[in-house]
Amino acid sequence: MASAQPLRALNLKAFDETKAGVKGLVDAGVTAVPTIFHHPPETLAHGAHRPHRFTVPVINLSSAVVQGSARAAAVAQVRAAAETVGFFQVAGHGVPEAATSAMLAAARGFIEEPVEAKAPYYTRDTGRRVRYQSNLDLFQSAAANWRDTLFVEMLPEPPAPEEIPAACRAVAPEYARLVQQRLGRALLGLLSEALGLRPGCLEEEHGCLEGLSLACHYYPACPEPQLTLGTPRHTDASFLTVLLQDAVGGLQVLVDLEDKAVWVDVPPVAGALVVNVGDFLQLMSNDRFKSVEHRVVSNGVGPRVSVACFFRTDRAAAATRVLAPIVAVRDEARYRSATVEEVVRQYYKVKGLAGTSALQHFRL
Repeated sequence: MASAQPLRALNLKAFDETKAGVKGLVDAGVTAVPTIFHHPPETLAHGAHRPHRFTVPVINLSSAVVQGSARAAAVAQVRAAAETVGFFQVAGHGVPEAATSAMLAAARGFIEEPVEAKAPYYTRDTGRRVRYQSNLDLFQSAAANWRDTLFVEMLPEPPAPEEIPAACRAVAPEYARLVQQRLGRALLGLLSEALGLRPGCLEEEHGCLEGLSLACHYYPACPEPQLTLGTPRHTDASFLTVLLQDAVGGLQVLVDLEDKAVWVDVPPVAGALVVNVGDFLQLMSNDRFKSVEHRVVSNGVGPRVSVACFFRTDRAAAATRVLAPIVAVRDEARYRSATVEEVVRQYYKVKGLAGTSALQHFRL
Protein backbone atom coordinates (compact mmCIF):
# COMPACT_ATOMS: atom_id res chain seq x y z
CA MET A 1 0.00 0.00 0.00
CA ALA A 2 1.40 3.40 -0.99
CA SER A 3 2.32 5.71 1.89
CA ALA A 4 0.44 8.98 2.28
CA GLN A 5 3.23 11.21 0.96
CA PRO A 6 3.89 9.42 -2.36
CA LEU A 7 0.13 9.11 -2.85
CA ARG A 8 -0.26 12.85 -2.33
CA ALA A 9 2.52 13.50 -4.86
CA LEU A 10 0.76 11.27 -7.38
CA ASN A 11 -2.55 13.05 -6.79
CA LEU A 12 -0.91 16.46 -7.21
CA LYS A 13 0.74 15.35 -10.45
CA ALA A 14 -2.52 13.94 -11.79
CA PHE A 15 -4.38 17.13 -10.93
CA ASP A 16 -1.74 19.34 -12.52
CA GLU A 17 -1.60 17.28 -15.71
CA THR A 18 -5.28 17.90 -16.40
CA LYS A 19 -4.41 21.60 -16.96
CA ALA A 20 -8.03 22.20 -15.96
CA GLY A 21 -7.38 23.61 -12.49
CA VAL A 22 -9.95 23.80 -9.71
CA LYS A 23 -12.45 25.01 -12.30
CA GLY A 24 -12.11 21.61 -13.95
CA LEU A 25 -12.98 19.82 -10.70
CA VAL A 26 -16.11 21.91 -10.32
CA ASP A 27 -17.08 21.34 -13.95
CA ALA A 28 -16.68 17.60 -13.34
CA GLY A 29 -19.26 17.86 -10.56
CA VAL A 30 -17.15 17.14 -7.48
CA THR A 31 -19.23 17.12 -4.31
CA ALA A 32 -16.31 16.71 -1.90
CA VAL A 33 -13.03 18.62 -1.70
CA PRO A 34 -10.12 16.31 -2.66
CA THR A 35 -7.66 15.67 0.16
CA ILE A 36 -4.83 17.58 -1.56
CA PHE A 37 -6.86 20.73 -0.80
CA HIS A 38 -7.47 19.95 2.89
CA HIS A 39 -5.82 22.54 5.13
CA PRO A 40 -4.85 21.72 8.73
CA PRO A 41 -7.78 22.55 11.04
CA GLU A 42 -5.69 24.95 13.10
CA THR A 43 -4.99 27.13 10.04
CA LEU A 44 -8.67 27.27 9.22
CA ALA A 45 -9.79 28.02 12.76
CA HIS A 46 -7.05 30.50 13.65
CA GLY A 47 -8.41 33.91 14.46
CA ALA A 48 -12.02 32.82 14.11
CA HIS A 49 -14.48 35.70 14.03
CA ARG A 50 -14.78 37.60 17.29
CA PRO A 51 -17.10 40.54 17.83
CA HIS A 52 -15.40 43.80 16.88
CA ARG A 53 -16.22 47.20 15.47
CA PHE A 54 -13.14 47.64 13.30
CA THR A 55 -13.62 48.39 9.61
CA VAL A 56 -10.97 48.79 6.94
CA PRO A 57 -10.98 52.51 6.05
CA VAL A 58 -12.35 53.79 2.75
CA ILE A 59 -10.49 56.87 1.48
CA ASN A 60 -11.80 59.15 -1.25
CA LEU A 61 -8.88 60.23 -3.44
CA SER A 62 -10.80 62.50 -5.77
CA SER A 63 -9.49 65.57 -3.95
CA ALA A 64 -5.96 64.24 -3.44
CA VAL A 65 -4.59 65.78 -6.63
CA VAL A 66 -5.26 69.29 -5.40
CA GLN A 67 -3.02 71.19 -3.04
CA GLY A 68 -3.81 72.64 0.36
CA SER A 69 -6.05 71.24 3.06
CA ALA A 70 -7.76 68.60 0.89
CA ARG A 71 -4.46 67.00 -0.05
CA ALA A 72 -3.14 67.28 3.49
CA ALA A 73 -6.23 65.44 4.71
CA ALA A 74 -5.73 62.68 2.13
CA VAL A 75 -2.07 62.30 3.17
CA ALA A 76 -3.14 62.02 6.81
CA GLN A 77 -5.74 59.35 6.02
CA VAL A 78 -3.34 57.28 3.93
CA ARG A 79 -0.63 57.63 6.58
CA ALA A 80 -2.96 56.46 9.35
CA ALA A 81 -4.09 53.42 7.36
CA ALA A 82 -0.59 52.44 6.22
CA GLU A 83 0.84 52.79 9.73
CA THR A 84 -1.84 50.68 11.44
CA VAL A 85 -3.73 48.04 9.47
CA GLY A 86 -1.70 48.36 6.27
CA PHE A 87 -4.95 48.05 4.26
CA PHE A 88 -7.43 50.57 2.94
CA GLN A 89 -9.93 50.94 0.14
CA VAL A 90 -9.91 53.84 -2.28
CA ALA A 91 -12.79 55.56 -4.04
CA GLY A 92 -12.41 58.41 -6.52
CA HIS A 93 -9.27 56.67 -7.78
CA GLY A 94 -9.52 57.68 -11.44
CA VAL A 95 -9.79 54.19 -12.93
CA PRO A 96 -13.08 54.21 -14.88
CA GLU A 97 -15.83 51.76 -13.96
CA ALA A 98 -15.88 50.62 -17.57
CA ALA A 99 -12.25 49.49 -17.22
CA THR A 100 -12.75 47.66 -13.91
CA SER A 101 -15.88 45.88 -15.16
CA ALA A 102 -14.16 44.89 -18.39
CA MET A 103 -11.14 43.54 -16.48
CA LEU A 104 -13.25 41.35 -14.20
CA ALA A 105 -15.26 40.07 -17.16
CA ALA A 106 -12.10 39.31 -19.15
CA ALA A 107 -10.49 37.40 -16.27
CA ARG A 108 -13.64 35.38 -15.70
CA GLY A 109 -14.11 34.85 -19.42
CA PHE A 110 -10.65 33.34 -19.87
CA ILE A 111 -10.82 30.91 -16.95
CA GLU A 112 -14.32 29.80 -17.95
CA GLU A 113 -13.13 28.88 -21.44
CA PRO A 114 -12.86 25.17 -22.40
CA VAL A 115 -9.74 23.40 -21.13
CA GLU A 116 -8.31 23.00 -24.62
CA ALA A 117 -8.40 26.78 -25.12
CA LYS A 118 -6.56 27.45 -21.84
CA ALA A 119 -4.06 24.58 -21.99
CA PRO A 120 -1.47 26.39 -24.17
CA TYR A 121 -1.08 28.98 -21.41
CA TYR A 122 -0.84 26.45 -18.56
CA THR A 123 2.75 26.36 -17.33
CA ARG A 124 5.02 26.31 -14.29
CA ASP A 125 7.86 27.95 -16.20
CA THR A 126 8.46 31.18 -14.28
CA GLY A 127 10.46 32.48 -17.21
CA ARG A 128 7.24 32.94 -19.19
CA ARG A 129 5.64 36.35 -18.73
CA VAL A 130 2.13 34.94 -19.18
CA ARG A 131 1.25 31.92 -17.05
CA TYR A 132 -2.03 30.19 -16.31
CA GLN A 133 -1.90 27.69 -13.47
CA SER A 134 -3.62 26.39 -10.39
CA ASN A 135 -1.50 27.20 -7.33
CA LEU A 136 1.92 28.75 -7.90
CA ASP A 137 3.42 26.51 -5.19
CA LEU A 138 1.29 23.40 -5.81
CA PHE A 139 4.17 20.97 -5.28
CA GLN A 140 5.78 22.85 -2.37
CA SER A 141 2.86 23.85 -0.14
CA ALA A 142 1.37 21.68 2.59
CA ALA A 143 -2.11 22.08 1.11
CA ALA A 144 -3.41 23.25 -2.25
CA ASN A 145 -5.71 26.26 -2.47
CA TRP A 146 -9.14 26.46 -4.07
CA ARG A 147 -8.03 28.91 -6.77
CA ASP A 148 -6.85 29.20 -10.37
CA THR A 149 -4.75 32.13 -11.65
CA LEU A 150 -3.74 33.86 -14.85
CA PHE A 151 -0.50 35.77 -14.20
CA VAL A 152 0.83 38.45 -16.55
CA GLU A 153 3.99 40.55 -16.13
CA MET A 154 2.78 43.88 -17.53
CA LEU A 155 5.52 46.44 -16.93
CA PRO A 156 7.94 47.89 -17.77
CA GLU A 157 6.67 46.57 -21.14
CA PRO A 158 3.60 44.40 -21.69
CA PRO A 159 4.01 41.03 -23.42
CA ALA A 160 3.40 40.81 -27.16
CA PRO A 161 -0.36 40.74 -27.87
CA GLU A 162 -0.22 37.15 -29.13
CA GLU A 163 1.24 36.02 -25.78
CA ILE A 164 -1.85 37.22 -23.89
CA PRO A 165 -5.06 35.12 -24.04
CA ALA A 166 -7.56 36.57 -26.49
CA ALA A 167 -10.14 37.16 -23.73
CA CYS A 168 -7.74 39.54 -21.96
CA ARG A 169 -5.65 40.84 -24.85
CA ALA A 170 -7.35 44.20 -25.34
CA VAL A 171 -8.36 44.74 -21.73
CA ALA A 172 -5.49 43.74 -19.42
CA PRO A 173 -2.73 46.05 -20.76
CA GLU A 174 -5.06 49.05 -20.71
CA TYR A 175 -6.29 48.25 -17.19
CA ALA A 176 -2.69 47.89 -15.96
CA ARG A 177 -1.78 51.22 -17.59
CA LEU A 178 -4.70 52.99 -15.91
CA VAL A 179 -3.90 51.54 -12.48
CA GLN A 180 -0.24 52.48 -12.82
CA GLN A 181 -0.64 55.99 -14.19
CA ARG A 182 -3.80 57.17 -12.45
CA LEU A 183 -3.79 55.38 -9.11
CA GLY A 184 -0.26 54.09 -8.54
CA ARG A 185 1.33 57.47 -9.13
CA ALA A 186 -1.21 59.21 -6.87
CA LEU A 187 -0.79 56.67 -4.07
CA LEU A 188 3.01 56.79 -4.13
CA GLY A 189 2.85 60.58 -4.04
CA LEU A 190 0.66 60.51 -0.94
CA LEU A 191 2.80 57.82 0.72
CA SER A 192 5.96 59.80 -0.05
CA GLU A 193 4.49 62.82 1.69
CA ALA A 194 3.36 60.62 4.57
CA LEU A 195 7.04 59.76 5.07
CA GLY A 196 8.00 63.43 4.98
CA LEU A 197 9.45 63.18 1.45
CA ARG A 198 8.69 65.10 -1.71
CA PRO A 199 5.71 63.61 -3.65
CA GLY A 200 7.76 62.01 -6.44
CA CYS A 201 10.37 60.39 -4.21
CA LEU A 202 9.11 56.78 -4.00
CA GLU A 203 8.35 56.68 -7.70
CA GLU A 204 11.39 58.42 -9.13
CA GLU A 205 14.19 57.64 -6.68
CA HIS A 206 13.15 54.20 -5.43
CA GLY A 207 11.59 52.64 -8.53
CA CYS A 208 8.28 51.76 -6.90
CA LEU A 209 6.35 52.25 -10.14
CA GLU A 210 8.70 50.65 -12.65
CA GLY A 211 7.28 47.11 -12.57
CA LEU A 212 3.73 45.79 -12.42
CA SER A 213 2.45 42.22 -12.39
CA LEU A 214 -1.19 41.27 -12.87
CA ALA A 215 -2.73 38.21 -11.16
CA CYS A 216 -6.28 37.29 -12.18
CA HIS A 217 -7.64 34.95 -9.50
CA TYR A 218 -10.68 32.71 -9.92
CA TYR A 219 -12.17 31.04 -6.83
CA PRO A 220 -14.93 28.57 -7.80
CA ALA A 221 -17.81 27.89 -5.42
CA CYS A 222 -16.55 25.26 -2.98
CA PRO A 223 -18.65 22.22 -1.93
CA GLU A 224 -16.92 22.03 1.49
CA PRO A 225 -15.56 25.51 2.25
CA GLN A 226 -14.82 24.57 5.86
CA LEU A 227 -11.99 22.26 4.68
CA THR A 228 -9.90 24.54 2.50
CA LEU A 229 -8.87 28.11 1.72
CA GLY A 230 -8.85 30.21 -1.40
CA THR A 231 -5.57 31.80 -0.37
CA PRO A 232 -3.81 31.08 2.97
CA ARG A 233 -2.43 33.80 5.24
CA HIS A 234 0.46 35.71 3.68
CA THR A 235 1.96 39.12 3.08
CA ASP A 236 2.84 40.45 -0.39
CA ALA A 237 6.33 40.66 -1.90
CA SER A 238 5.66 44.07 -3.41
CA PHE A 239 5.81 47.79 -2.72
CA LEU A 240 2.03 48.09 -2.99
CA THR A 241 -0.81 45.85 -4.13
CA VAL A 242 -4.00 47.19 -5.70
CA LEU A 243 -6.85 44.68 -5.74
CA LEU A 244 -10.00 44.76 -7.83
CA GLN A 245 -12.58 42.36 -6.36
CA ASP A 246 -16.10 41.44 -7.39
CA ALA A 247 -19.10 41.41 -5.08
CA VAL A 248 -18.68 37.85 -3.71
CA GLY A 249 -16.34 38.65 -0.81
CA GLY A 250 -13.94 36.46 1.15
CA LEU A 251 -10.89 38.69 1.61
CA GLN A 252 -9.80 39.04 5.23
CA VAL A 253 -6.95 40.89 6.95
CA LEU A 254 -5.35 39.93 10.27
CA VAL A 255 -5.64 42.86 12.68
CA ASP A 256 -4.42 43.18 16.27
CA LEU A 257 -7.36 44.37 18.33
CA GLU A 258 -6.94 44.63 22.09
CA ASP A 259 -3.88 42.34 21.94
CA LYS A 260 -5.76 39.68 19.99
CA ALA A 261 -5.28 38.78 16.35
CA VAL A 262 -8.65 38.97 14.64
CA TRP A 263 -9.58 38.21 11.04
CA VAL A 264 -11.47 41.22 9.70
CA ASP A 265 -13.45 41.13 6.46
CA VAL A 266 -12.52 43.52 3.67
CA PRO A 267 -16.00 43.74 2.16
CA PRO A 268 -16.50 44.71 -1.47
CA VAL A 269 -17.36 48.40 -1.80
CA ALA A 270 -18.96 49.38 -5.09
CA GLY A 271 -16.48 51.27 -7.24
CA ALA A 272 -13.60 50.97 -4.77
CA LEU A 273 -10.21 49.31 -5.08
CA VAL A 274 -8.35 47.67 -2.18
CA VAL A 275 -4.80 48.82 -1.45
CA ASN A 276 -2.29 47.15 0.85
CA VAL A 277 1.32 47.77 1.82
CA GLY A 278 3.81 45.10 0.75
CA ASP A 279 7.01 43.84 2.35
CA PHE A 280 9.26 46.06 0.19
CA LEU A 281 7.56 49.21 1.43
CA GLN A 282 7.59 48.09 5.08
CA LEU A 283 11.36 47.69 4.86
CA MET A 284 11.81 51.00 3.01
CA SER A 285 9.58 52.87 5.45
CA ASN A 286 11.64 51.47 8.33
CA ASP A 287 8.52 49.81 9.84
CA ARG A 288 6.36 52.94 9.67
CA PHE A 289 4.11 51.27 7.10
CA LYS A 290 2.83 47.78 7.85
CA SER A 291 2.77 44.80 5.50
CA VAL A 292 -0.02 42.79 7.11
CA GLU A 293 -1.09 39.17 6.68
CA HIS A 294 -4.29 38.54 4.76
CA ARG A 295 -6.13 35.58 3.24
CA VAL A 296 -9.15 34.61 1.14
CA VAL A 297 -11.59 32.15 2.68
CA SER A 298 -13.46 29.61 0.59
CA ASN A 299 -17.10 30.17 -0.13
CA GLY A 300 -20.08 28.02 -0.93
CA VAL A 301 -21.14 30.53 -3.57
CA GLY A 302 -19.19 31.90 -6.46
CA PRO A 303 -17.12 32.16 -8.41
CA ARG A 304 -15.20 34.97 -6.75
CA VAL A 305 -13.05 36.83 -9.27
CA SER A 306 -10.33 39.31 -8.34
CA VAL A 307 -7.47 41.03 -10.13
CA ALA A 308 -4.36 42.00 -8.16
CA CYS A 309 -1.84 44.54 -9.46
CA PHE A 310 1.51 44.09 -7.71
CA PHE A 311 3.82 47.09 -7.85
CA ARG A 312 7.24 45.45 -7.74
CA THR A 313 10.31 46.28 -9.78
CA ASP A 314 11.50 45.51 -13.26
CA ARG A 315 12.42 41.82 -12.97
CA ALA A 316 15.64 42.45 -14.90
CA ALA A 317 16.67 44.96 -12.23
CA ALA A 318 15.82 42.79 -9.20
CA ALA A 319 19.44 41.81 -8.62
CA THR A 320 20.63 45.42 -8.51
CA ARG A 321 17.64 47.40 -7.13
CA VAL A 322 18.50 47.99 -3.47
CA LEU A 323 15.80 48.33 -0.81
CA ALA A 324 17.13 50.51 1.99
CA PRO A 325 15.28 51.90 5.01
CA ILE A 326 14.38 55.58 4.82
CA VAL A 327 15.29 56.68 8.32
CA ALA A 328 13.46 59.59 9.93
CA VAL A 329 15.26 62.17 12.06
CA ARG A 330 16.08 60.83 15.55
CA ASP A 331 15.32 57.28 14.40
CA GLU A 332 17.62 54.35 13.66
CA ALA A 333 17.60 51.89 10.79
CA ARG A 334 15.71 48.72 11.69
CA TYR A 335 16.75 46.77 8.60
CA ARG A 336 19.91 46.22 6.63
CA SER A 337 19.79 47.11 2.96
CA ALA A 338 19.02 44.24 0.58
CA THR A 339 18.32 43.77 -3.10
CA VAL A 340 14.82 43.00 -4.32
CA GLU A 341 16.13 39.58 -5.40
CA GLU A 342 17.37 38.82 -1.87
CA VAL A 343 14.03 39.81 -0.28
CA VAL A 344 12.02 37.76 -2.79
CA ARG A 345 14.27 34.73 -2.27
CA GLN A 346 13.75 34.94 1.49
CA TYR A 347 10.00 35.48 0.97
CA TYR A 348 9.64 32.16 -0.83
CA LYS A 349 11.92 30.43 1.67
CA VAL A 350 9.53 31.18 4.56
CA LYS A 351 6.32 31.12 2.50
CA GLY A 352 3.79 28.85 4.15
CA LEU A 353 5.17 29.39 7.66
CA ALA A 354 2.21 31.19 9.23
CA GLY A 355 3.18 34.34 11.07
CA THR A 356 6.78 34.32 9.76
CA SER A 357 7.81 37.42 7.83
CA ALA A 358 10.63 37.36 5.32
CA LEU A 359 11.65 40.74 6.70
CA GLN A 360 12.85 39.21 9.98
CA HIS A 361 15.89 37.93 8.08
CA PHE A 362 16.92 41.53 7.32
CA ARG A 363 16.13 43.08 10.69
CA LEU A 364 19.02 44.67 12.59
